[in-house]
Amino acid sequence: MKKLSVSALALTAAATFASADELTIAIVNNGHMINMQTVAEAYTAETGVKLNWVSLEEGVLREQVTSDTATGGGQYDVINIGMQEAPIWGAAGWIEPLNFGADYDADDILPAIRAGLSHEGTMYAAPFYGESSMVMYRKDLMDAAGVSIADNDSWDNVKAAAAAIHNPDNGVYGVCLRGKPGWGDNMAFITTVVNSFGGAWFDKDFRPTLDSDEWKAAINFYVDLLGTYGPPGSEGNSFNEILALYNEGKCGMWIDATIAASFLEVDGVAYAQSPNAGNPVGANWLWAWAMAVPAGSPNADAAKDFIEWATSKEYVQAVANHPEFGWGSVPTGQRASTYGFSEFQAVAGFAAAEMAAIESAAPEATDLKPYVGVQFAAIPEFPEVGSAVAQEMAAALSGAKSVDDALAAAQAAADAIMSEAGYY
Repeated sequence: MKKLSVSALALTAAATFASADELTIAIVNNGHMINMQTVAEAYTAETGVKLNWVSLEEGVLREQVTSDTATGGGQYDVINIGMQEAPIWGAAGWIEPLNFGADYDADDILPAIRAGLSHEGTMYAAPFYGESSMVMYRKDLMDAAGVSIADNDSWDNVKAAAAAIHNPDNGVYGVCLRGKPGWGDNMAFITTVVNSFGGAWFDKDFRPTLDSDEWKAAINFYVDLLGTYGPPGSEGNSFNEILALYNEGKCGMWIDATIAASFLEVDGVAYAQSPNAGNPVGANWLWAWAMAVPAGSPNADAAKDFIEWATSKEYVQAVANHPEFGWGSVPTGQRASTYGFSEFQAVAGFAAAEMAAIESAAPEATDLKPYVGVQFAAIPEFPEVGSAVAQEMAAALSGAKSVDDALAAAQAAADAIMSEAGYY
């Protein structure tokens, strides 16, 4: 079988693909992943490899992929995972190391993204796109209300701006934020708020600190801000739900993944670096949705060939050249070279803000935060801890529990998990 020349989506006679009739690929149901299914039709046409797509909501994907990969179920040949799982699963031997040829130009991958997907210098997942988080706001609404948002603004000023533009009678809410429970859903955003208030998930002995003053201040602020100036039912909203609300003109401000900027369809959008409450370190997250090959897959070589194609510089060009997409739809936050194209710069008004956010993200361990990760902790137990806490935070947001009761329950759940895991 001949190898696809990704620069032109044509055959290159000099190389060959590993033989496989079909691949089953589990992906998150975000925009760039959905677009890939269309772009990859050319891959099937040229290689003969049938691609079976399993597109899942973020939380469901994590559960199914984790279960299948940990047990060696063999349901998938290629899986979407992120920076929390990749180094841990690589070290455990759950996923295959990825070593591509010189033409792939791994050095073009943004250093922070590549490092977060590697273990001891070996990349175990290749980034399809990368992201940080930032403020995306309706400048037209802000101007009309006589308020503004600055880079790294204070949370108090953000709250005042949300109040000024909040107009629910006309279907506009001051701020839209994640509330749907999940360690990568509401907790991704909430953790950055906690970080910005000077809090952390664990102390130096890895004892949970959810009962700290910093957590209490951060969660009270979050619940008040979103409960007062957000849309009703926010405890059911994550990325895709809020993207839909924003594009319907219902959100005056949204603090979320930088990748969202690629899909905003309303006019008057401006961008700012994430706000904080005195501590800017960790106020914006770092993440990549990446592709990996479960260990022991009978189609591992063909799966790696597909990943090499789908995460290459030439794939970016293929999306740019595709009649249904163009430069405004290319995956970002992945490769430095993307930001050098004048065509991309012309349509991506968010590019500078996105790159600034990614470059300022701080995943390294510190005295305050004794673990790697911004909106997660890079330890095997975190998904369980994060999921348990996420349910309690959603209960606080909905009013089913007080903030104090929710945090007490979250602390107890996290303490039980970490104690059973043998941390203390």
